Amino acid sequence: MKIVGLMSGTSYDGVDVVAAEFTADGDTLRLRPLGHRELAYPEDLRAEIGALLPPAATTIEAVCRLDNRLGEVFAEAAAAGVELAGGAADAVVSPGQTVFHWVEDGRVRGTLQLGAPARVAARVGVPVLHDLRSADVAAGGQGAPLVPAFDALLLDRAVSPHGPGGIRPRAALNLGGIANVTVVAPGAPVLGYDVGPANALLDAAARRFLDRPCDVDGARAAAGRVHEALLARLLAEPYYAAPPPKSTGKELFHGGYLDAALAALGEPVAADDVLATLTELTARTVADACDRHRVTEVVAAGGGVRNPTLRARLAALGAGRWRLRTTDELGVPAQAKEAYAFALLGWLSWHGLPGAVPSVTGASRAAVLGSWTPAGPSAAAPRPPAPRRLVVDA
Repeated sequence: MKIVGLMSGTSYDGVDVVAAEFTADGDTLRLRPLGHRELAYPEDLRAEIGALLPPAATTIEAVCRLDNRLGEVFAEAAAAGVELAGGAADAVVSPGQTVFHWVEDGRVRGTLQLGAPARVAARVGVPVLHDLRSADVAAGGQGAPLVPAFDALLLDRAVSPHGPGGIRPRAALNLGGIANVTVVAPGAPVLGYDVGPANALLDAAARRFLDRPCDVDGARAAAGRVHEALLARLLAEPYYAAPPPKSTGKELFHGGYLDAALAALGEPVAADDVLATLTELTARTVADACDRHRVTEVVAAGGGVRNPTLRARLAALGAGRWRLRTTDELGVPAQAKEAYAFALLGWLSWHGLPGAVPSVTGASRAAVLGSWTPAGPSAAAPRPPAPRRLVVDA
């Protein structure tokens, strides 16, 4: 079965597109990557998304317009994915762009992704799976992260038998706008949660201080020094101490959050020092999570992997305890891992299998994820003649 997977994360800088072929072999599922592309958003679309995200006020008109514009963008991305699949695919997974994740007292009440799936289905002519988070939320879960289902299967046989204490777990790490971790250990439920910001605050600082979407290669962070008072203030964020299951996003870690932390210091901080401090924040919170679970190895993916300053700091913090590598070494391109993960979730939903992991999300049951938007009548179903009249029987 060939599935096209799309992914637009909390950094909202573009959409990752993959095509994958899945073959079931007993209790083993084989994934053959067919290619991936990264399609950048135009700057005006990024601005339109940013203007709608919390804590900004918006209108239902703006939501409707963005929903349909994103649908057109995802439709083009899906068409590119079909090309990667050799010109034909069985389904597309289009999870959409998250614009709000409604959390109250640690419980997720709802979640909203935009991306007009009907436009995607009309463009590529195959069924489209979308709204993947809501079923888990309805079952009492966080609706995020969802990638641990992929991580758990990928790392199932990747447990290190070495190190103090005997068999110890490995972790999968995603460094997108938000950092999330999946821990796979023998004889234990899969654990996964959002750790905190990865690129979210770094990109907000780059836009504020550099007038750029990001600090390319972490160069400015490398030139700065960690501001200890700012770091201490950021590390005092209550979210870090909250136990899993937990999830977060830009409704918490946004530009205004950074502005408030800087204003509370009462002293100016140089741009490079802000970026160095935020890099340290991401590295420190991720390393603390990995140390807490006593992992032997961390397999990383996501846009943050391309930041050598962040990678070097993570490797240094893990030295002697855990080794840092990327999913490229396991055959999954680090930049495209989440898109491949959503393609897998599509395969599971197609076959009526759950894709959410209750031990990760806190749901009461494992939910089959998503809603299907058909591209037309099912070829497998008998088609009656088109009706010409309606008769109501008493």
